[in-house]
Amino acid sequence: MSKSVVAVLRTEPRTVFEDHARLLSLAGAERVLDPTLDTALKVNISWHWFYPACSTTPWQLEGVIRALLDMGFSRDLIHACHNRTVVVDARLGERENKQLPVVEKYGLRNIHLYDEGEEWVHVREAVGDLADDFLCLNDVYPDGFHIPKRFIGENIIHLPTVKTHVFTTTTGAMKNAFGGLLNERRHWTHPVIHDTLVDLLMIQKRIHPGVLAVMDGTFAGDGPGPRCMVPHRKNVLLASDDQVAIDAVSASMMGFDPLEIRYIRLAHERGLGCGDLRDIEIAGDEDAAAERWNFDGPFKRMTFASRMQHKIYWGRLRRPLEWSLKTVLAPWAYAASVIYHDSLWYPLVGRGQVKAALESDWGRLFQNWEHLESDARGFPSVEGEPGSLVRSGMSAFGESLRLLATCLRESPELASRRRRRARLGPGS
Repeated sequence: MSKSVVAVLRTEPRTVFEDHARLLSLAGAERVLDPTLDTALKVNISWHWFYPACSTTPWQLEGVIRALLDMGFSRDLIHACHNRTVVVDARLGERENKQLPVVEKYGLRNIHLYDEGEEWVHVREAVGDLADDFLCLNDVYPDGFHIPKRFIGENIIHLPTVKTHVFTTTTGAMKNAFGGLLNERRHWTHPVIHDTLVDLLMIQKRIHPGVLAVMDGTFAGDGPGPRCMVPHRKNVLLASDDQVAIDAVSASMMGFDPLEIRYIRLAHERGLGCGDLRDIEIAGDEDAAAERWNFDGPFKRMTFASRMQHKIYWGRLRRPLEWSLKTVLAPWAYAASVIYHDSLWYPLVGRGQVKAALESDWGRLFQNWEHLESDARGFPSVEGEPGSLVRSGMSAFGESLRLLATCLRESPELASRRRRRARLGPGS
């Protein structure tokens, strides 16, 4: 039996596009992906604001697009793909993280899965009896759940970043399917999040002819991710068609034992991929893959918000509070998250991390993205004045108030009540 392959390369702005082309080749993209099928680029937006290591970078997105086009893929069969959560505004995020300009530059379709007209189908219609093997989703959703119809028969390329997560220790390729495959009540799965990721990987293997993950580690995030992290400049890229293996390698580089992380171990034990480093072949820069950054992880310095989340889902607040997240009362949690993260933490604490990152070469590349000249290899120069904060102070605070209003208005619990009243008519 052949080993799973994870491609790992060091990179820099000057060679970032050339490095992505080599990365996809090493990961076997031409073998894995059928160019005659639609290919979804599953963009990761963990925060609508720019925050280093949080979300898909513009050079990651453009590097993959360039590599696919060089491999002969038609731009008409490639599209960017976004999900929505009640606390992250994907349309704001694709602008603030400079993903939308890349999509528009190459004339690709830009699909938001929750837009009107996007069809979702019941999971059993999509995967049949495979649903009987789910570890937890049948218990979480006794009546089943829906997945995007357009995913069935599409290739998918996940575009995560290297970072830690307060629910799953690390996050990457497997977690990137979470927002796209589950409906807006995905927070119901948080108490069984590791099992959920394994169930979602089973679904992906059934519905997608080809699956690839391309992970950006130019910045890597440590701490209570996926948002309030300490970013570290690491200058690495990873890719693989084995989502378990790429998550295992990125976890090991951060300093964790992959098989001690429950979702990796469960997927490995069920033969959904390889989480054992001894059985993973590194293609490219073996020295980079062997690095151990000794990250503190997500639990050593948790934020107030992350501590409360743990108490609600797994601690002493679960009995008095968790039930409310499955009722019309749930928007209290969405409002609390926006107030804490967007109104307080980002303008007051996060701005320092952003400012420091913008003084690096990757930060200058991000801040001046629309104005820098690139060539076939990358960006010959990113020299210039360090960029200013993208959002700070009253600008971020004012926008957070709009986000608060939006998250309450569009919360699935309130939206479903509006739809039900519309069906029943006046006076209902």
